[in-house]
Amino acid sequence: MTKLTTVLKQKLENARKVAILGVGSELRSDDAAGVLAAQQIKKISRPKKKSAPQVKVFIGETAPENLTGEIKKFEPSHLIIIDSADINTKPGQIKIINPEKVAGTSFCTHSLPIKVMIDYLRQSSPNLKVIVIGIQPQTIVVGSNVSKEVSQAVEELTATIINLLKKD
Repeated sequence: MTKLTTVLKQKLENARKVAILGVGSELRSDDAAGVLAAQQIKKISRPKKKSAPQVKVFIGETAPENLTGEIKKFEPSHLIIIDSADINTKPGQIKIINPEKVAGTSFCTHSLPIKVMIDYLRQSSPNLKVIVIGIQPQTIVVGSNVSKEVSQAVEELTATIINLLKKD
């Protein structure tokens, strides 16, 4: 997790407003990872510090494109998208995916490709810094519980993001 923290810290440098978008289906076991992470981040209350960026969490589920209007209205400097993705690693592994290359990554259950949504948001906000975080699912079977590996990854990722955004 140390490398992830270092990379995220670098990518969030000078963040003024951070939109966090959780994507996935809670009905499909590990595909819920992005939604669960966003829900946990949203629950955490943290003291407002002058140096901390403003944060707004969006729960996109399987149609994150439906929130593009709200995201644009928030006018974030940074957008963090969290989702289950087949990144060819062990279940629960977390990887930052280059937003320009998300078309080659297999995201689990979207009605519209994430790349299309990112391109659309960048049209109205060309300086938007997009960070895509993928969590390798173990299974996306309908009706199954979230695996231990993915649940643990969600907890670790959530803690990392919250700590970075606190700006002690």
